[in-house]
Amino acid sequence: MNLDQAVCIVTGSSSGVGAATAKMMAARGARVVINYSRSEAAAAEVAGSIEAMGGEVLMCKADVSRDEDCQRMVGQALDQWGRLDVLVNNAGTTKFVAHGDLDGLDAADFQNIYGVNVIGAFQMVRAAEPALKASGNAAVVNVASIAGVKGVGSCVAYAASKGALITMTMSLARVLGPEIRVNAVCPGFIEGDWLAEGMGQAVYDQSIAHLKARTPLQTVCTPETVAESILSFVDSHSVVTGQHLVLDGGHLLL
Repeated sequence: MNLDQAVCIVTGSSSGVGAATAKMMAARGARVVINYSRSEAAAAEVAGSIEAMGGEVLMCKADVSRDEDCQRMVGQALDQWGRLDVLVNNAGTTKFVAHGDLDGLDAADFQNIYGVNVIGAFQMVRAAEPALKASGNAAVVNVASIAGVKGVGSCVAYAASKGALITMTMSLARVLGPEIRVNAVCPGFIEGDWLAEGMGQAVYDQSIAHLKARTPLQTVCTPETVAESILSFVDSHSVVTGQHLVLDGGHLLL
């Protein structure tokens, strides 16, 4: 897919992987919807950086766990540009709880995490389906996690939600072709404030040191390396659908 003048929605794009993806798409000529649910100032900073490079951007406050917000976001993109070519389901949430602490999670935690990570992605696809099919060569990329492959991560509910997202990627790929390709990326540890704040700086630093010492490639992800793989599913892998790509420096091999 040629991204020049393509219209792309990137959910959860005020920081981290979403922000890196939006900027990378804009650098290739795409028109981008920057989505946020709380961090308006951060979203405005991302939008400003895209506008500074001459890109077109639309900011949209929306909570993807709310179906009406998903419908509104797609509607605003269509009102602005009249088309939609790419959807990146990056918005996500979690709760940091040791996997052995079963009392650390309750039904409300699962519902909140699934509401954003799984139901939110589904609602965005459903809202975007007619416009994406009209594009004729559209792509959906879901941002899952190695947590959904290996059963690790910030908590049991998060791992389960990302496993569900991987399965949903396959289900949607079967029914949305040939007009829409649906794939997922599964990052391992991603450098950045989100994990540092959730884990605590000391555990965060120890985790990076451990992974860089033990993984075959002796590295971890950055928002930019994840964004590069997202874009590869959008503009390079024209015969690939229903797949998930693990981005972890070889962590899965340990």
